[in-house]
Amino acid sequence: MDALNPNAKNGWRHERGEASLSDVYRTVGTGRHSSTWRRAAAFAGPGYMVAVGYMDPGNWATSLAGGSKFGYALLTVALLSNLMAIVLQSLCARLAIASGRDLAQACRDAFPKYVSLPLWAFAEIAIIATDIAEVIGTAIGLNLLMGIPLELGVLITALDVFVILFLQKLGFRWVEAFIIALLGVIAVCFGVQILLADPQWGAVLTGFFPTTEIVTNPEMLYLALGILGATVMPHNLYLHSGIVQTRAYGHTVPEKREALTFATIDSTVALCFALLINASILILAAAAFNAHGKTDVVELGDAYSLLSPLLGLAIAPTLFGIALLCCGLNSTVTATLAGQIVMEGFLKIRLKPWVRRLITRAIAIVPAAIVTIWYGDQGTAELLILTQVVLSLQLSFAVFPLVMFTANKAKMGELVAPRWLSGLAYLIAIVIAGLNVKLLFDFVTG
Repeated sequence: MDALNPNAKNGWRHERGEASLSDVYRTVGTGRHSSTWRRAAAFAGPGYMVAVGYMDPGNWATSLAGGSKFGYALLTVALLSNLMAIVLQSLCARLAIASGRDLAQACRDAFPKYVSLPLWAFAEIAIIATDIAEVIGTAIGLNLLMGIPLELGVLITALDVFVILFLQKLGFRWVEAFIIALLGVIAVCFGVQILLADPQWGAVLTGFFPTTEIVTNPEMLYLALGILGATVMPHNLYLHSGIVQTRAYGHTVPEKREALTFATIDSTVALCFALLINASILILAAAAFNAHGKTDVVELGDAYSLLSPLLGLAIAPTLFGIALLCCGLNSTVTATLAGQIVMEGFLKIRLKPWVRRLITRAIAIVPAAIVTIWYGDQGTAELLILTQVVLSLQLSFAVFPLVMFTANKAKMGELVAPRWLSGLAYLIAIVIAGLNVKLLFDFVTG
């Protein structure tokens, strides 16, 4: 049972208790007496771990389907989603640095159990949906590159938990380095593929401008929401508010302000990088498939097999497979950490970190493995796109609490979000909720 907080003026009902990811909490020094560049560099890392969730295999399925069917038209959705993500992730860093709580801990404190427990359940559903996408993506990557059966590939993905445990024993910076290295490989793979595809750059630029057809065309809206769900992911909000606290920043208001500035720069730069990858997937699909009349490419395996004859080089599908495998590996690592933050924060389970990690991984991967093996090789694209829409539907249950907390002066103190930022965040939350209502209405009315 939480003890009542004697410092009631801070707006929280209870003491925080054990820190988020306690085994790595404040283990990364920030060089408080070093140069500005060194201090900024100390905060670089969490943003790239968050960015991983914005280019996971589920995103590949929605972007491939959107690019092959509608060309460059949905680039505007990728851009808009990324701008939303930048705002929301900055609020995650603000919540963590101002209150010392991650989003799950804040929800447990602020809401009664009959609210916080459903929120926990929704967060777990979101992580399971995320994991289904990542397990499928990694398994398909292994199958395409090495011929490993999908069922065996699913089991191999479960080993990522041991990678995390090993890297964290070396230090949290090693986890970040692993993630960033794989991101570099992904960027190189897509850079080469885009050069080979030679897209129409004028059409690419036009694709970043919005069109009303996205809302009026139910099929386009479905894919647009899938891209939104794949970009602004619920588990990323929990993840960022937890891993920011691996930095040993100061406790005074000026030190916290500086930490918030550096953390926001880190996540913004990283998410701009994620936008480049997301846009590259969609541009590749539009240039390689839509431009050649292949408007129904949705399966990752189909994309892999079609790239070589369409682009004229055998290396193209290999690069596609390598990038897919790297995305899957990266995403499973970050989703596992997010699962631990969600379970610890909402349920306050006191177990050894490695035991918690195994439990949270099992909760996510067992349903993912069952669904993946059940579906087999066929229909994985439909399943991937469906998981992204599920994520979009779960998003409001994480976004609204986040915006409420960061706009609350009593909870945030001097680091409360400015009114313009809170207003923008509420607008984003309402737009997301409104689009989801439209999606459900279209689904019910057929």
